[in-house]
Formats: sequence, structure tokens, C-alpha cells
Amino acid sequence: MDFRLKVFQSVARNQSFSRAAKEMLISQPAVTKHIQELESQYKVRLFERTIGTHIRITPEGELLLSHADRIVEAFRQLDYEMNLLTARFTGELRIGASSTISQYVLPPVLASFLKKFPELKLTVLSGNTAQIEKALLDKKIDLGIIEGQSRNPNLRYSLYMKDVLVAITSVKSILAQHDEVTLDELRHLPLVLREHGSGTLEVFDEELKKHHLKLSDMSVLMQLGSTESIKLFLENSDSIGIVSIRSVNKDIFNGRFKVIEIKDFDIFRTFQFIELQGKSGGVVEDFIRFVRRQSL
Repeated sequence: MDFRLKVFQSVARNQSFSRAAKEMLISQPAVTKHIQELESQYKVRLFERTIGTHIRITPEGELLLSHADRIVEAFRQLDYEMNLLTARFTGELRIGASSTISQYVLPPVLASFLKKFPELKLTVLSGNTAQIEKALLDKKIDLGIIEGQSRNPNLRYSLYMKDVLVAITSVKSILAQHDEVTLDELRHLPLVLREHGSGTLEVFDEELKKHHLKLSDMSVLMQLGSTESIKLFLENSDSIGIVSIRSVNKDIFNGRFKVIEIKDFDIFRTFQFIELQGKSGGVVEDFIRFVRRQSL
């Protein structure tokens, strides 16, 4: 396959020659050379420079990108099907997973998968749910695994596993005296939550709405970008965090945190696989089957 097409895809996705160079592990002059060769071959401009170093893809570039996406995907599928003939999995699988999943769910599964298919290059992008959905739409990843209740019409969602959110506090906190609180009592306690765009916050917000409450009705002390940040904050404050039970099972067992029950307020959610509409099969499908078997 023409390597220039992959370079072109990277420039189009990143809207930057320098970021494409870092992603493709080549120099920026090499990126420029590949794009110039494509422009010379087709006698069109693929990108226009805007302010400073910013670039914008041209209509001719959009046309080439639509074909490049299909060509690159066809070669990936070809590699997969040819390797099936000898029961080998090679090539690359790019996965994006929201923070809770990438930190607490996927690592042992990925280790098992790579042990079974050592010739496959596997990369994982971590971010919140909104970032993972965008990465998939921008074709920076092949498969996403997210939390929350997001529904983008350009993406296909399927169940991975179920999860539950819990309220926790440090065993050293004065709030550890509580075994259970009502939702009204929770409103007046300092809360530490995930950032906007995270699936955890989205699910918590939706559950509040069922009880005719909003996030603004709660005493939100801090919003942080990861569960680990929340846990460290809780250890140094008298506050309560809302996190996945999967992220604190070991901590609860080791006596680091305590779960505080919220009366008549259960926060269930699901983890979802997300794919581009109309795209399936190949190593992505086999990875999904493998992961589902591991979670049984």
C-alpha cells in the first residue's frame, strides 16, 4: 500500500504537519514531501494554510481522504484475512477506552490477548467518553470502549459489561462515621466528581435527574480528570467521591476507603463497545469476542 496515503490521512486527522510527523514517526520535511508528491501526482491542492501553521483540507483533499480511508481499511482487512489462512494475527489494532475501563478493566484482558496473538501490534488511547467518541469519528482508533449513556448517530453501540457507581470516602475522614446517607443529606456533603465529558459524571447526572435534582444542587467541592486523582484527593480531605466499584475493590479490601450507601439511590451503568456505523469484522470483531469471553 502507498505509505503516502497513511501520511495524508494523519495530516488530515491532525490538521497539522508537525503532529502528523510525530504520529507517523517520521520527520516533518518527510511529511511535506509525501503531501507534495500526492499534490503533484493529482495536480491539485490537498491542504490550504490558514492562520500561522494551521491548515485546512480542500474539497479535493476531502475526496482523496474518502478514498484513502477505504483503501487503508481494505488493506487492513486483507492482512487479517490472509493471516487467518495460517491462524496468525498481525497488523495493528488501535483501541480507545475511557479512563475507568483503561485503568481497571482492560489491562489483564489485553495481556491475555497479546499472549494469544503476540504478532499483533496493539495500542490503547485513554481519555474520557467524549474524547474516545471523537477519536473514533476522526478514525484515530478502530474500536472504542466507553462508559456512560452517550448515543452518537454515526456510531454503533453494543454491550460489554455492567458496572455500578458508589460513594466512597477515606477511612481517615470524619465522614467515615456514616454507613448510609439519604440523598438529601448527600446534597450537603462535599463531593469530588469527574470532569465534564466523562461517562461517570454523565451517569451520576442522569440518576440525579430521576430524583428531580441537578449537579448544581449538590455541594461539588472539586472536579478532577481521573479516578486516581479523586482517590488521592479523598485521602487528604473530608469529602465523598463517586467512582466505579471496579476502581476501589482492592482499596476497600485493604482498608483505604469505605463505601457509604445512598438510600434509595442506586447508580447502575454499562460499559459499551463503540464502532463506526457500517464497519465491522476483521480483528476488531475477534477482539470483541475475546474480551466478552474473558468477562464471563
